Amino acid sequence: RPDHARNPFSMPASSALSAATAGTVAPTGLRGITRQPWWPWVARAAVTVFLLVVVWLLVRQARTVDWPRVLDALRALPASALWVAGALAFTSHLAYGSFDLIGRRCTGHGLPRATTLGIAMASYAFTLNLGSLVGGVGVRYRLYERRGVDAGTIGQVVGLGVLTNWIGYFVLAAAVPWLWEPRLPSGWSVTAGQIRWACTALLLVPAAYLAICAARHGQPITVQGHSFPLPHWPLALWQLVVSTCNWMLMAGALWVLLQGAVAYPAVLATVLVAAVSGLVLRVPAGLGVLEAVGVLLLTGPLPRDTVLAALLAYRALYYFAPLLLATLAFGWAELHKR
Repeated sequence: RPDHARNPFSMPASSALSAATAGTVAPTGLRGITRQPWWPWVARAAVTVFLLVVVWLLVRQARTVDWPRVLDALRALPASALWVAGALAFTSHLAYGSFDLIGRRCTGHGLPRATTLGIAMASYAFTLNLGSLVGGVGVRYRLYERRGVDAGTIGQVVGLGVLTNWIGYFVLAAAVPWLWEPRLPSGWSVTAGQIRWACTALLLVPAAYLAICAARHGQPITVQGHSFPLPHWPLALWQLVVSTCNWMLMAGALWVLLQGAVAYPAVLATVLVAAVSGLVLRVPAGLGVLEAVGVLLLTGPLPRDTVLAALLAYRALYYFAPLLLATLAFGWAELHKR
């Protein structure tokens, strides 16, 4: 036998060099660029420029608004509409809070249901106004961790909440084009029928999730070494129902503020499009994005100032008022723990 066969350390020099350099080859392509020391600065600069452009566009659009007429329309909103919209907004926040109860059922953490519901509702208010990194992760982790829930379980609860939120979204996004036909910009080659069938394909996502839950019989699924709990199919179906109801309640609050002058499917489409637009643009609280989408889709049956007044009232009731309550609750919880 050759010497290097008997002694694994006496391999030929060329083989040793290849083995030594195999794990140190510099990555190429996009992966290599993102590992350069200057890449984080470029990424931050690009995000900053993008946000500045978005802010400039929003300010430019805001300067064309007749704000005195908007304020008059805001004052003209009946108190009954404000109360009903506020009740629908609260019910929506309650429905979203129940997402964490589903996570509690799947993970088995021992916090009381009322505590779990309160944590989820407070976190949702922070998420709406300050982004998912602060509310969905920061505040939720803080409140759960202070009560003895481990980080892995918190991550599973957060993941189930995100999943619950978006499977209902996909169902409604598939249904809305069949109930309401938007005004397409002139020159578009896409037809309303093509939009309907493209959106219908979104139903594959919740259908696949329900099928996986039915096949797994409540057994967790492992992805890249991480275990993710799955509910039994009846609970998965409930996830779909409660998520769909939450999005419909959100649209219902805005529809009431518009006093029923606009078709409900159009209002629902506004809420769905604004949610994705705010997610893509990463503007805190989608500030200005909801208003821009609403004015674009809802102006026609109502004048622009009336639509904008309803949107501002909706933001106050659905975003700002819950944030104030959540801030007080979070402060009280922190003081109580100390």
